[in-house]
Amino acid sequence: MKSIWIVDDDQSIRFVLEAVELVRRAVDESRREAVAEEGADETPEILGQAPAMQDVFRAIGRLSQSHVTVMITGESGSGKELVARALHKHSPRAAGPFVAINTAAIPKDLLESELFGHERGAFTGAQAMRRGRFEQAEGGTLFLDEIGDMPFDLQTRLLRVLSDGQFYRVGGHQPLRSQVRVIAATHQNLEERVRQGAFREDLFHRLNVIRLRLPPLRERREDVPTLARYFLQRSARDLGVEAKRLSEAAMQAFSSFDFPGNVRQLENMCHWLTVMAPAQVVEVKDLPPEMATVPTAVSASAQAQSAAPTMIDGATGWADGAAGASQAPPPEAAPAWLLGLEADARARLDAGGAQVWDTLTRQFEGQLIRTALELTRGRRIEAAQKLGIGRNTITRKIQDLGLED
Repeated sequence: MKSIWIVDDDQSIRFVLEAVELVRRAVDESRREAVAEEGADETPEILGQAPAMQDVFRAIGRLSQSHVTVMITGESGSGKELVARALHKHSPRAAGPFVAINTAAIPKDLLESELFGHERGAFTGAQAMRRGRFEQAEGGTLFLDEIGDMPFDLQTRLLRVLSDGQFYRVGGHQPLRSQVRVIAATHQNLEERVRQGAFREDLFHRLNVIRLRLPPLRERREDVPTLARYFLQRSARDLGVEAKRLSEAAMQAFSSFDFPGNVRQLENMCHWLTVMAPAQVVEVKDLPPEMATVPTAVSASAQAQSAAPTMIDGATGWADGAAGASQAPPPEAAPAWLLGLEADARARLDAGGAQVWDTLTRQFEGQLIRTALELTRGRRIEAAQKLGIGRNTITRKIQDLGLED
């Protein structure tokens, strides 16, 4: 049953507007608290025994008590957001919200509104005033991921905020002050972006007050065994099953593998093993298809050697298999997943199966989309960008393949 309010005088109109404003403030505040609580719950400790990570820990300890702007550099998947969360968690702003935004994942036309908010009627579809990430992070920390991909015209607005602490909502005329610590991150070479004219030099120097380099996993191989155990245990806990464990040969293969996706790829592999490995003890033959790129000589030696386990408790790290690269398999060698597809297709075709093309195509597309959605935590637009398809295409595929749940 709908309620209809009839307002016929100025006093009543003011009353309704004040009531609406109170509700809006309450909703904004609840969202802000939710962001802070979520950030606190999801913040894991970053631990590691590798010397490269010890340097990072010392830097975090020194920077946590400062309000200075920090630039975190490192390869994709190496854990830059975890470092940003650690800086916030151990800082005087820890009681405030931690708000993260990936500037590369949001369309250019929407990014300005996401950062600074907008007033009602500022553009088509702006039916209500909306607070941006700077306002949501008030009193806390704003993490700007992939800052190197920020559109050039927005870089000017960001520089203004960093310089004098003031900004305007889109369509607004009232300046707002920002009490936010900014931590930026990028996997790109910003100096090169500046030389190319794609990044403002003055903004670069404003952000690059303190630079913290996060090492890729290939520079901290000794942490790979512990990270693998950690992710296997966490994945098993999330799925409510018994944790798998890697055999000595499988662990050696993991430590020898070149992880181009760094910690994120290691975590995904451990999740894959939790679901797909046939036994509790994972052998070399059970490893994910990507492991087919491990040099055969290394894999053979892995079956005869044991990997000394290291213990860390963190959720960041990665291994790179540069060792033995000279003995890599020939380029024409097919990856394991393609051989598996060939075997499956051959069996179906020999058995006279119906609609083999449609069946395998649906499985292939479904797995690609599920993996991309898992990596982006269900964000369809970002998943579509990673897959190189349009947002309408991924929406249609999700519906056609029955992936809504």
